[in-house]
Amino acid sequence: MSLLKDWRDHAYGLDDRTPEGKNFWLNYFQTEKGIYEQLLEDPKKIVKGTVTELAEKYGTNLETMVGFLDGIEESLIVPNNIEEMEADTEVSLAFDVERLYMNMVGCNAEWLYTLPQWDKLLTEERRKELYKQEKSSHTIVKPPKIGRNDPCPCGSGKKYKKCCGANL
Repeated sequence: MSLLKDWRDHAYGLDDRTPEGKNFWLNYFQTEKGIYEQLLEDPKKIVKGTVTELAEKYGTNLETMVGFLDGIEESLIVPNNIEEMEADTEVSLAFDVERLYMNMVGCNAEWLYTLPQWDKLLTEERRKELYKQEKSSHTIVKPPKIGRNDPCPCGSGKKYKKCCGANL
């Protein structure tokens, strides 16, 4: 069984309404925040190592590091092969700053996208633009509804109910 599957089975199998689940996620989010604080201090420095080495570097266990790698995967410049990742797999944490910010916004991870380290990386205006772009990218805008007696949008000049709407 892969490390990623083990992580997902355990983490997403917990009920976050139970004390055990709440405690698990609270600990995970605190660890995640600590790792991001360190990474965002010097985003040009490419952090590499095996999964085990990175877990030791950031003072966490292997499972939590796998969860972190799962979370940051979409923000990496070159994705790691996390599906087949083992403890001795070499991984890189080279991330795209703007993509990481947008992914944090998309996950509603306010404790991450409001970290003070962002002030040095992106201007407040740029963060607002990225925030708005991410939030609006998931908004579905429905076209105006065509009434039965409205002119048909195909341009025939007929009423919608006598033209394209007749088949509905």
